[in-house]
Amino acid sequence: MADVAKLAGVSSQTVSRVSNGHPGVIPATRELVQAAMRELGYRPNSAARALKWGSFHTIGVILFSLANVGNSKTLEGIAAEATARGYGITLIPVAMPTEAAVIGAFGRLEELAVDAVIVIMEIHLLDAATVGLPPGAPVVVADSNAGDRYPVVDTDQSTGGRLAVEHLLSLGHETVWHVAGPEESFASERRLAAWREALAEAGRPVPEILRGDWSAESGYAAGQRLLQEDSVTAVFVANDQMALGLMNALHEGGRRVPEDVSVVGFDDLPDSAAYLPPLTTVHQDFAEVGRLCVANALDQVENGISEPGVTLVPTRLVVRKSTAAPPRRD
Repeated sequence: MADVAKLAGVSSQTVSRVSNGHPGVIPATRELVQAAMRELGYRPNSAARALKWGSFHTIGVILFSLANVGNSKTLEGIAAEATARGYGITLIPVAMPTEAAVIGAFGRLEELAVDAVIVIMEIHLLDAATVGLPPGAPVVVADSNAGDRYPVVDTDQSTGGRLAVEHLLSLGHETVWHVAGPEESFASERRLAAWREALAEAGRPVPEILRGDWSAESGYAAGQRLLQEDSVTAVFVANDQMALGLMNALHEGGRRVPEDVSVVGFDDLPDSAAYLPPLTTVHQDFAEVGRLCVANALDQVENGISEPGVTLVPTRLVVRKSTAAPPRRD
């Protein structure tokens, strides 16, 4: 630090303020100090800084799978917001969705220099009695029903599912079939419950539930099953990837989308507008979920207050060309 101060022609205290992101530094002076840091290859010592300021400026993120599009998009939002606030992230992936693996991931947090923890967990292991987060650690959970114990940030899954069903019924479809995600997924179960409730409230028959595992392959298998049902005219699929597989199966089976069968997905992935036909879907704001997770975690760090409860990020229906009125029956 003394070498940086000498090269930049400033005091060591000024170098310290620049290193720690203190706002009370003139921009020209900050640039001068940062240029000296780059020239000398100086990097602030995070451990020493944490001892002095009580903060590592790092957030730990536990998640089960980066293969899950929702998880990866939420992680992108967390990383972007953390970076904007001057924080880094430490990623702790859990390879297997087992109770022991979850406990092991939580245990590792005690060995890592993090100021707060964000848990992206959509399966029920967080409810296991033997699973507990480190006491005293600021924690935010994404996509869980743990709002009675932790601050939770989630997409408004129920409203999104209802919007999908009501859209299809408004086009004149007698009922709506549903391809749900895995039973262990909170998001899947909330979307399924919304589908069932919307049909019941409209006085429409509730068809058999089909299930997939979020993959296009499982959606394709569900589509093959639906080809056996001549009465199917509308399907609400729990995510866009399964909707893609389902539409491929319908196409191969000679059922046109949307002329014969209307399809609505959930997520509004960037590629969904390029499906053939472009997919009507429920938009999730993954970036906002990530932003709110970071904002909540850092609010706990700065103010020391953790209030259990659920913050819902709104969903909206994006209507494209995969939905239309049902075909006329002779």
